Parts: sequence; C-alpha cells; structure tokens
Amino acid sequence: MTDLAGEPAIEASGVVKSFGSVQALRGVDLTVRTGMLAALLGPNGAGKTTLVRILATLLRQDSGSVRVLGHDVATHPYAVRSVIGLTGQYAGLDEALRGRDNLILIGRLAGLGRQQASQRATELAERFGLAEAAGRAVRTYSGGMRRRLDLAASLMNRPALLILDEPTTGLDPGSRAELWAALRELRDAGATMLLTTQYLEEADRFADAVHVLDHGLIIATGTASELKTHTGTQVVDVLLAGQDVAAARASLAARLAPADLHVDEASRRLTIVARDGLGTLLAAARVLSDNRIEVADIAMRQPSLDEAFLALTSGRPPSDHPPSGGPPAGHPSAGELPSGGGPPGTRSPGPQRSGARR
Repeated sequence: MTDLAGEPAIEASGVVKSFGSVQALRGVDLTVRTGMLAALLGPNGAGKTTLVRILATLLRQDSGSVRVLGHDVATHPYAVRSVIGLTGQYAGLDEALRGRDNLILIGRLAGLGRQQASQRATELAERFGLAEAAGRAVRTYSGGMRRRLDLAASLMNRPALLILDEPTTGLDPGSRAELWAALRELRDAGATMLLTTQYLEEADRFADAVHVLDHGLIIATGTASELKTHTGTQVVDVLLAGQDVAAARASLAARLAPADLHVDEASRRLTIVARDGLGTLLAAARVLSDNRIEVADIAMRQPSLDEAFLALTSGRPPSDHPPSGGPPAGHPSAGELPSGGGPPGTRSPGPQRSGARR
C-alpha cells in the first residue's frame, strides 16, 4: 500500500450529477481519512453507485470537486486509477481463464511486468486461500471463491484505496464470512476502504465511520454508535407468553401513540420505537397487565443500525431512481438541521448532518 498517512483518501465537495431530469447527486460532501474503513449507506436509488463511479473515474460529475489521494478525478483520472482498486457488485472475471491467469491479466493491464504480475498473482492467491484452485477455470469456482478472486484482482496494483461496491451481494452466509475474513486482514494491515453495502450489520461491525446518503445528499455522518444515539429514540422489545398478539397490538397502539409499533406475529414479539424509552416500557407493561396479556419478557435497548438507518432516511422505501425534485418536507436534509471504459486496476466528534461496478 502507498504510504499517504495523514492525507485524506477522499475529498468530495458539492458533487452534483444528473441523468436527464433525474438528479442523482445534489451536492455531496464526503471526506474519508487514510487508514479508515468507511461505509456509505443509502436506500436503492440514493446515488451510491453514481458516487462510486465518479470516485473511480468511470463517470464525470456535472459540478463540484472530487479528489482521491490528492488527485483530481476530472483532471488527473489516470493518476487516480493508479492508486485505487475497485470491486463491484458482480465479479468481473473471465470464466474461461484459470484463476491465476485472470490475476496475471489484470496485473499486466495495470502496468506490471510479466514476472511482477506472476509473483503478485501467486502471493494473492495464497493470501486469499485460492492457491489450490488457481490452476482451475473460474467457471468451476463457487460464488465465494469468485468474489475472493475478484478482490484479489483489485489488489494486483497494490492500491492505496480500495472501493467496495456491495461486494457481498448475492453471497450465502458462509461466503460472506470468507470475504469479510479477507477484508479484516486488509483493514488490520492499514488499508483504506470505502464500502457500500445493503447489509447494515457489516457496517455496524466493521466500519470506522458511516455516511448515510439519501435523495442524493449525505444526511448523516458518524460512527455506527453515534448514529444510533443520534436518532434520539430507544427501543422497547416485548415478548408475549401467549398468542394474544392481536389484542396486545390493539391495546398498545391505542395507548402509546405516536410511538412506532412493529409486530412479528410468528415470534410473538412487539417492538416499540419511542423517544422516552423508560416511560414507554413502564406504560407498555401497565397496558398489557391491565388487559391481562401475559408477558414473557420486556426490555429496553438502543436502536440497531438498521433502525437508525430507517429513522434517518424517514423509512423511504427503495426506488429505481431518486426523485427529480428536492427532498420531501420533513426529510432530515430539507434544511431544518444545521451542518454538523474501465481503468486498469479499478477493479469525530458526534455525528454530523448536512443539508446542503465496475
């Protein structure tokens, strides 16, 4: 890895990108420090992949500035490409070639000599547990093996920044665990990574910083713990002893409005999201007792990152494209809160809120 300690790996300011009448990015501000694993989260259509493609020089922004490891992506794209690696949502491998030959091909395209590419391919195949399979055609690989090979290919040019665009999409739990074991090794070695993912527990467990993108804007930034706290809510979990789920839901909904109530009938579990966690817990216990509904367990906890994410994005359902207008009224980014072809090798204080695939 290139030694760029202390220099921001990514500096984006006021980034705007439109596709016809659809404004995908509306003024994105993003900073990622070297040595960090930063997660970029957002609903489908929020602009994550558009931003990733701009960072990887695969797309040019309409306005705003973007610097990657000190290089401007618009004016010095080849310098950017020489210091990044990109792993996309789908493995970009030649299935007819052997695994080792895929790595050597990527290395040669990245400018490595024949001997350098061969040595690097051997090193990475061993590092990612692919040494025995390296002589086989990629079409014989499992999904997890392909994704690890794809990750290895993105590291052939020893990038100072690794961009991971939903790298675990479509993988089974075992393959996801294998890939994250490899990513943990890279992180422990000091690699700088930007991760987009639909699996929020990955960001919760592994990310040093989390950036939430919605409607083309970064609406929140902080650690996972800070974002959970920043929602200003707590969660009360109620596990019923019997099957009185409908009665419990009706009684709690009538007495605890406007608390957010979620019911899982199969597990007999009710989840209440409220501003006053302790008061809500006591009130829920009293309501259920008054209605002779037996409770097996009741407890209060901090929101999960999934719950914090839904609160921050106003629970907006996924969509194919971001809306063409501005953020909806009441959305966190609406202004009521202050600002707190593909290249070779491209394979804090409290949380801040802002309004402003290869």
